[in-house]
Amino acid sequence: MTAPSFSLIFSGYFVALLIWGCTTVVCLVDENVAMQPVTTIDTTNGQSTLPFACGNNSHLCMEYCEICLSISGGPTMDCLSIMFDHVCLLKFNNSMASLNNTEWCIWRNVSGLYSDLSYCTEEISDCLLIPWPNPLVEKTFVDIHAEFFKDCPTEELSDPSPSIVFALVITPICLIPIMVSLVVLKTKNGDGSS
Repeated sequence: MTAPSFSLIFSGYFVALLIWGCTTVVCLVDENVAMQPVTTIDTTNGQSTLPFACGNNSHLCMEYCEICLSISGGPTMDCLSIMFDHVCLLKFNNSMASLNNTEWCIWRNVSGLYSDLSYCTEEISDCLLIPWPNPLVEKTFVDIHAEFFKDCPTEELSDPSPSIVFALVITPICLIPIMVSLVVLKTKNGDGSS
């Protein structure tokens, strides 16, 4: 199988998986879902009162939820987008700006920044109780790839060297006469039981 045909097959499977994932997540995430009522917490104890559920997997969850309450009245995709822009992407863009654009294509230079961005989007989504990944997360990563990594060379799959191809082709060809000889010898001796 040649590299271009393998790439096309792999791309087809990836696109099908991406479409399935997007439609599944879109069905789960709805901006117009009614806010979930929760028991409100008294503000005299230093905690905030929220009319919707807020995650508690991070010490920043309450801040994120309060920001969404003030921006859009609750945890919506619009609020999530604003949070991504002002928290995650701002930090990522500043970190990428500190690197030379020729260093963007070296994975060891950007892997930590990329992981931090992924963790940030997951943390905010979890705090707002919005499923992760979601279409906004996918769009965010597609956008950063288009902005920062579009000029990076991709490693194409290549055919193996001629010596390896020769070895892989000649081995079964050489085994065929040996197998035929064994069958003939077995048949000639009259022992057809094994």
